[in-house]
Amino acid sequence: MTIHKNIIIGAGPSGLSIAGRLSQLKIPFILLEKSENVGNEWRNHYDRLRLHTDKAHSALPHWPFPADYPTFVPKEQYIQYLENYIEHFKIQPIYKQEVIDIQKKEKIWHVQTQTNEFLAENVIVSTGYNRVPKIPHFINDALFTGEIIHSNQYKNGKCYAGKNVLVVGYGNSGAEIALDLYESGANTFVSIRNPVNIVNREFLGRSTQGMAIFLSKFGNSFYDFISKIFKRISTGSLKDTGIPISPLAPSEQLRKQGKVPVIDVGTLQQIKDKNILVLPDIQEFTSDSVIFRDGQSIQIDVVLLATGYHAHLETFIKNVGPLLNERAYPKDMWNDSEPYRGLYFLGFNLPLTGILRDINLSSAKIAEKLAIS
Repeated sequence: MTIHKNIIIGAGPSGLSIAGRLSQLKIPFILLEKSENVGNEWRNHYDRLRLHTDKAHSALPHWPFPADYPTFVPKEQYIQYLENYIEHFKIQPIYKQEVIDIQKKEKIWHVQTQTNEFLAENVIVSTGYNRVPKIPHFINDALFTGEIIHSNQYKNGKCYAGKNVLVVGYGNSGAEIALDLYESGANTFVSIRNPVNIVNREFLGRSTQGMAIFLSKFGNSFYDFISKIFKRISTGSLKDTGIPISPLAPSEQLRKQGKVPVIDVGTLQQIKDKNILVLPDIQEFTSDSVIFRDGQSIQIDVVLLATGYHAHLETFIKNVGPLLNERAYPKDMWNDSEPYRGLYFLGFNLPLTGILRDINLSSAKIAEKLAIS
């Protein structure tokens, strides 16, 4: 059986980034993808999705976005960009190869898919932190006769016009979906359990990502201090919104709790205008209503769970536990001790300066190491 030099798992932005770099360096690899397309997760996201980060800091290696693309690239254009990327670099993913087991035997990595086995000296896992939806359960939710769906099933709000829709969770997806529902005519409610940080996507005509990149050059104390000030200036007063705001700076909350700030695209103003109602954590369900921790009971037609995802690397990588942090994400991009030598992770960092930017930078480090291994 052929022993490949490198196997990349996942043809999303992370997998394509390292594939592009290895192609440029003429380092051999194969790329396995579980679906029939590149960027499959992007294809399945809701219709109105745009990059929340500036295109200047969000491109894949060696291939900037077209000049006529807007600053915050919409979903369809981003998918076209990914397709152009593989064509330019002559990347040929092997599709319909969902990896179910990775383990090392006698210094060779064995990658088992549902139909084939592949062997390699190195494996780069680029399956992402949003691989498996988190589906929480609540008291008496089985009694609820309305619809309960996860945000990964949501496309747009057209079919929810006139209905009472509860969005559970206020991360970036939950906030944007709540806005989409309101603009589509739904009576929109948002349940927020834990304190959040909110920053505007743009400030004084520029993306806030640029400021985050600049501040990241300084120490954490200065970064946190400025970040707190900017938070207050950019969002204005949040009194009477019902939103539990973290006392931590956005940078501090991300560093200590792994919680990315909400990049606001207009939802906050609708909350301030009382067009979207914020509610606390859910206490329990009845057949047609949701009862909240503050005692309010509201009749709800649809519950949309914007509750995030699991990476669940432990379900297909043997003995990976020691490499994961308390949130079950990789602690590092690689570990040179046995039995982990030759196993790499890309796309699992959550920096305030942008995930896509980090993927670009991190892929350079991995490619450099592979070039000398």
